[in-house]
Amino acid sequence: MFADRARIFIKSGKGGDGHVSFRREKYVANGGPDGGDGGHGGDIIFEVDEGLNTLVDFRHVRKYIAQSGEEGGKRRCHGADGEDLIIKVPEGTVVYDDESGKVITDMSGDNRREVILKGGKGGLGNMHFATATMQVPKYAQPGQAAQELWVRLELKVIADVGLVGFPNVGKSTFLSRVTNARPKIANYHFTTLNPNLGVVDLDGGGFVIADIPGLIEGASEGVGLGHEFLRHIERTKVIIHIVDAASVEGRDPVEDIQKINAELEAYDPSILERPTVIAANKLDALYVDEDTEDPVERLRREFEPQGIQVFPISAVSGQGVKELLYHVREMLKNVDDKPVIFEKEFDINELRIDENLPYTVTRDDDGGFRVEGPRIEKMLGYTNLDSEKGFEFFQNFLKDTGILEQLEEGGIEEGDTVRMYGLEFDYYK
Repeated sequence: MFADRARIFIKSGKGGDGHVSFRREKYVANGGPDGGDGGHGGDIIFEVDEGLNTLVDFRHVRKYIAQSGEEGGKRRCHGADGEDLIIKVPEGTVVYDDESGKVITDMSGDNRREVILKGGKGGLGNMHFATATMQVPKYAQPGQAAQELWVRLELKVIADVGLVGFPNVGKSTFLSRVTNARPKIANYHFTTLNPNLGVVDLDGGGFVIADIPGLIEGASEGVGLGHEFLRHIERTKVIIHIVDAASVEGRDPVEDIQKINAELEAYDPSILERPTVIAANKLDALYVDEDTEDPVERLRREFEPQGIQVFPISAVSGQGVKELLYHVREMLKNVDDKPVIFEKEFDINELRIDENLPYTVTRDDDGGFRVEGPRIEKMLGYTNLDSEKGFEFFQNFLKDTGILEQLEEGGIEEGDTVRMYGLEFDYYK
């Protein structure tokens, strides 16, 4: 079975703790602090692997945790950084935040490698905290907390052209004729359980075509395997509707197109805005006499006034196929050749910090204030203070949690120092 979805847990490495130690050497009395810094935690990185075309590997391994940084050591020794964890995915994989459903990244186009979760920064050793008034600091900074997230991976096929149509209209036969793809072909519904990709080679340039598995009514609501397959049409630039013009199974080709358009519109209305062409297939089995209406002409009367051209073809004999392919190539020349990329919607700063995690607000001997605790540690681990959005999130966090109010109740004045795990800033209203 083609695997195009997966749900996994990812976690970056925690930063190593800073070390508390003092210089102890023969003939050196009262050596100063020499505790080293902790190592940086490993990042979680997603990378495109050209050799992959499914997400099947994620069915066996569902948790991905990067290495934590090592603790600092004596004699100013820096702890080793944790190794980054590289998660390889096929091109076209979209990564979503599992809780909100927002897009974290789309591993398509030029985006071949992206850091999704940053490892925690290593804590500073006590050698950084010596002052004129505190020459024997017995405090070192803890390593920054790791970032963690449940994410959903979805593989959305990247193709220029998508073939749509009900089961048994001849999509797989058409694909096998016009490309080097070798789909399994049999006469029963839902023969195709995974999108088949093939390259159409034409003089002057070709294109990539995908057979989107057979749809049924209710597919947009998840009936059958609808949602499993509809996502694969989201990236296509041109759509070929293949219908059984000969009505071999008694289906009405006009109604088939209308029903599939209804499913596409219910799933994503923008899909119907893409250039479309109709392939009236099974010409080899079509019989029209004086008392029978020509189904190809009926299709033309219905859809060509809407700007949708109809091409009578036979995927079995090849009749009309060449003309259709050259027409599709001309259609592609008139559309934006940039790949369809899903815009980033999710920022790591949006991660919700558990309100039940504790924190403390205390006063240091020098009159400054110290704010610590798991809740603060987790917030700093998730927040990039170097970015404008991250710093804004940090300010709102201090206000919304009541920390600013507690500092004011504790007697803080403008210009007083506030410390949070090595982060130090002056308080101003």
